[in-house]
Amino acid sequence: MDLKLKGKVAMVAASSKGLGYGIAQALAQEGASISIGSRTQKDIETAAEQLRNETGVPVLASVLDSSKPESIRQWTDATLNEFGGVDKLVVNAGGPPAGKFEDFADEDWQAAFDLNLFSAVRMIRATLPLMRKRGGGSILTVTSMSVKEPIDVLILSNVMRSGVTSLVKSLSIQLAPDNIRLNNLMPGRINTDRIRSLDALNSEKKGIPIEQLKTENQAQIPLGRYGTIEEFGRTGAFLLSDAASYITGSSLAVDGGFLKTVW
Repeated sequence: MDLKLKGKVAMVAASSKGLGYGIAQALAQEGASISIGSRTQKDIETAAEQLRNETGVPVLASVLDSSKPESIRQWTDATLNEFGGVDKLVVNAGGPPAGKFEDFADEDWQAAFDLNLFSAVRMIRATLPLMRKRGGGSILTVTSMSVKEPIDVLILSNVMRSGVTSLVKSLSIQLAPDNIRLNNLMPGRINTDRIRSLDALNSEKKGIPIEQLKTENQAQIPLGRYGTIEEFGRTGAFLLSDAASYITGSSLAVDGGFLKTVW
């Protein structure tokens, strides 16, 4: 299937590795020009070089702190200066710390809000005028399967990412007349650094070897394994593309069948 992404410009946040990199890679493989951002200059430049070498498409690397409004503005301005516009946006950010309700003070909640919810508001607000100039576009937010089934030790993430999902649904209605689609992608256990760190935390908490924990986790997944960033990335590229032109306001789980909900 031709996703018709050649000549399109895509901004992908938190994309030096993991889920964001997977989406950027899939978009680049389809011929889109890519603007990637992440906190560490060395990491984002390394990711950009990998994408250029693998796909030959133009890739712009920017240092991006998604919790800072000025950083989002600078990334957007750099993309506009480099490529002349924006067609696709991937809203993505690292997860807040794991823990129970009593573990977190006001400043922890505020930091999670800025990183995971307000960053979505700011990124979308920054790119909307650029998409309207192009006659439309598509936006994808990366959250978690916890927006359907909250995860016990991830209360900050549960709350903030659920807010992002509500934002997506609301804006999908408001922006439909502008030919701008918004969808939400919910990763399950994809083999990333974040999942590996959570596995390490839970194995210590339960007092069992990490491989045993991973085996137990995989047993709960109907497909019997963790997903790959490539699998996740291809799904993201599809939702961003015109191949998904009649899909908006939806949340799609990439979880190997883990979620038990029927909608």
